[in-house]
Amino acid sequence: MLTNGGPLMQRFEVALADHLGVPHVSTVANATLGLVLALQQHGVQCHEVITTPFSFIATGHSVLWAGATPVFADIERHTLGLDPEAVERAITPRTKAILAVHCYGFACDVVGLGQVAERHGLPLVYDAAHAFGVRIAGQSVLDHGHTSVLSFHATKVFNTFEGGAVVSRSSAAKLEMDRLINYGIVDDMHVESLGMNAKASEFTAALGLVQLEHVGEYLERRRQVDGRYRDLLDGIPGLVCLAPPAGQGHNYYNFPILVDPRFGLSRDQLFAELRARGVHARRYFYPLIGHFPMYRQFSSADPARTPVAAEIAERVLCLPMFPDLEEQEQIGIADTIRAAFARAAP
Repeated sequence: MLTNGGPLMQRFEVALADHLGVPHVSTVANATLGLVLALQQHGVQCHEVITTPFSFIATGHSVLWAGATPVFADIERHTLGLDPEAVERAITPRTKAILAVHCYGFACDVVGLGQVAERHGLPLVYDAAHAFGVRIAGQSVLDHGHTSVLSFHATKVFNTFEGGAVVSRSSAAKLEMDRLINYGIVDDMHVESLGMNAKASEFTAALGLVQLEHVGEYLERRRQVDGRYRDLLDGIPGLVCLAPPAGQGHNYYNFPILVDPRFGLSRDQLFAELRARGVHARRYFYPLIGHFPMYRQFSSADPARTPVAAEIAERVLCLPMFPDLEEQEQIGIADTIRAAFARAAP
């Protein structure tokens, strides 16, 4: 058996739920399909979904593919996730759901967002593409909200080359999601919803089962890389190494820094210096989602309406981060940054 929920996939879903500490997991071919189906499950078509402009383009695209209108709200400085107060201000009678994003392995304000969603009777969906294994006060961050969607893309801390998973809070919600993933089919005589082919294969499950055996080792190596960066970059004026708020777990998915005027070079100038020396840094996330042509028609896409997101997008730079990054390579990256600062200093 190669697909359609075979024995390896059934094992994989159970193993994932157990590893992550969540009740129900449905695997998908990729996280974008998972987001589209999660929004579809909550009936957002022809309504508004409040979301963040500070994310990968798939977040916005999933809202459009689900047949809804994105409404962009601003983010918090300390979590880089949606600001609950900004979300509440953006709610209108047309609002059908909130789509928040956990960035860089940092968790959103899940308590604040949960309270807003509960007050207004709105489903809260998390784009948790970056949040594999992240915990808050011992609880999986994926166990917040109504639905969370993970990515298992090749760049993620846990990957199956391509793939993803939808975390549901109840067995009924999982059953509905499983049907949406398979065209909405109930049995060979009944199709009850407008699903799609979002199934992951048995090969994906086999790879995932093997990766689960080693993910703890990968996360520990990422933690070591993160710590070395912090030591190497400590004390450089105008350069801030971001970290999750106190009390949060972290999976070390990215190593984001913020560049401010004290550094002497702009973020883009430092980016160019690093790229010129073969360092694959990323301006992640830049530009904001609202910059792209399919979003400019929406008034909330104006960056002036989301000033914190606009500022962070102009300042953030993610340095190379992967388990096999060698210490000497990190020293070379840090030396390049220090040299750039030295040349720019008055």
